[in-house]
Parts: sequence; C-alpha cells; structure tokens
Amino acid sequence: MNAAALLHLLQFASPALPIGGYSYSQGLEAAIEQGLVTDASSARAWIADYLQHVMATWDAPLLWRLMEAFSCADQDAVALWSERFIASRDTFELRAESIQMGYSLVRLIAELGVADVAMLGDEVALPTAFACAVAGLGIAPADALLAWLFGWAENQVLVCVKSIPLGQVAGQRLLLSLCPDLEQAAALARSLADEDLSNWAPGLSMLSMQHEVQHGRLYRS
Repeated sequence: MNAAALLHLLQFASPALPIGGYSYSQGLEAAIEQGLVTDASSARAWIADYLQHVMATWDAPLLWRLMEAFSCADQDAVALWSERFIASRDTFELRAESIQMGYSLVRLIAELGVADVAMLGDEVALPTAFACAVAGLGIAPADALLAWLFGWAENQVLVCVKSIPLGQVAGQRLLLSLCPDLEQAAALARSLADEDLSNWAPGLSMLSMQHEVQHGRLYRS
C-alpha cells in the first residue's frame, strides 16, 4: 500500500470525519440503558456479537460489493446494493442514520473533489458514499473494508467509554482485544455468497425501536 493511499484511508475511515458518526450508538445506548452492557466484559460481548451477526454477514459484504461495483463503474450494481442496504435498515433511526451520514459524506467528497458522485442517486446510504470515495482515492478495497470495520468498532468503544462509563485505558484494551475479531469479520465478508447474506438480529431491532422513545438519550440511534 503506497503512502498516499494509506493517508487517504486513515482520513476517510476515521470516526473524526465530519459526517456525524459520533452522534450514533447503533443500539448500544439502549443496551446500556437496559443493563445489558455494564462493564468491559459485557461491552466486548456486545460489540463482538454485533460484529459477527450483523457487520460481518451483511453491512461489510454489501460494502465489499459496492466497492467492486464502483471499481468497474457498474451503475446497476451500485443501485442494487444501495437499495438493499437501505431496505435492510429496519427501524426509523437506523435508516435515518445511514442516509444522513451518506448525505454528509457525499457532500464532503464532492467539495473536496476526491471522487465523482455523478452515479449516485438522491438518497445515498453511507456504505455507498464510502465505496465511492474508496474508488476515487484509489484505495485497495480489502484495506478499506478492514478500516471500515475498525472505525465502526472504535466508535462503539467510544460510546462505552463515555456512557458506561469505561476508563480510557480500558477502552483501548477493549479495542485491542477486538483486532482478531475484526480480521475474521473482514475475511468472512469477502467470502460470503449472495444467498448467505443475513442481518437477522431481532433483539437489536427491538432495542433500536425502544431507543427511539428513550428519554435522556445522548445518541441519535
């Protein structure tokens, strides 16, 4: 990986990217509120399960397909997998999260001039916008996929640090312990056939619905 591609990857996979990622917990705040996540051990179990049962088997494989579609300028495939990703957001707040962050990232990459957003539709999911940026910046899809997963895990850990709360060292220890899980998730995401994709997680969907009416929440999802 050349230096320019690495630097671009570090920038666009960072939770510090100004697209609002810090505003979302993806159901984790509701799990903390209900006492399902209370310490470092239960936080790791939550993140690892989410990674295994949702990210590795749905979100990441769809991102992988979107990156492949952009690499060969296959507009039909971009539209297909974007539509399926949006349709898979089974609560209002999870759908709004992806659309809002996708919109913000599209605006950012357009203003920075790093990618052509002409083949994107009016309603753009976050993975679609990220895949567009990856293609425009010449980042290897395998590297981008792993960085995407790491950025997601880092944001989950930051929610735990702020909301359980965990100490900063405990948070970094937790993130470090997840590295093997992230590698396995990336490998699985690249290998799954279309018919093996799944994001079946009814408990997460219920927590997200409950979070939409939760009082005193810090996060938008």
